[in-house]
Formats: sequence, structure tokens, C-alpha cells
Amino acid sequence: MLFADRGYDHDKYRRLLRQRGIRPVIAERGQLHGTGLGTFRWVVERTISWLHGFRRLRIRWERRDDIHEAFLGLAVCLITHRHVQRLC
Repeated sequence: MLFADRGYDHDKYRRLLRQRGIRPVIAERGQLHGTGLGTFRWVVERTISWLHGFRRLRIRWERRDDIHEAFLGLAVCLITHRHVQRLC
């Protein structure tokens, strides 16, 4: 399933996604808000915002992919640890 905003409201995109076996959930132009797509989008944007809190991930200094991926893993561990601490 792929969630998208009104900018991708076109039959061409829906057809391409279905050909790949992906179910499109695309907001339609001219329709009132309230489809619920914003709730999923906010989660993704919030998560990217948390990752951008780590300067080394916001501005990519590493040339090697494996090192960058290691820092990404560390950031995810730190974010998870902070949220678990709040629960305890």
C-alpha cells in the first residue's frame, strides 16, 4: 500500500502502481480533507525530523555507505532508548 497526497492524483500513477502489485491510496483533487492520509504522513515526517536531530545524518559527511548506515542505526537506537525511558 502506498499513501500519497493530491500532487500524485493521476490515473497514470495509479496504473503504474497497480502493475507493480502496489495498492495506491492517493488523495483526490477537489475532495474535502478527511481521507485520513495526513495521519500516516505525519508519522513519517515526525520520524524524519527526529533523525535530522542528529547533525551527522542531517548533513551527510560520510562518503562510505556502510558508515552512514551505522550512524543511522545508532540514531534509531538512541531515539528508541529515549522513548522507552519515558515509559518507565
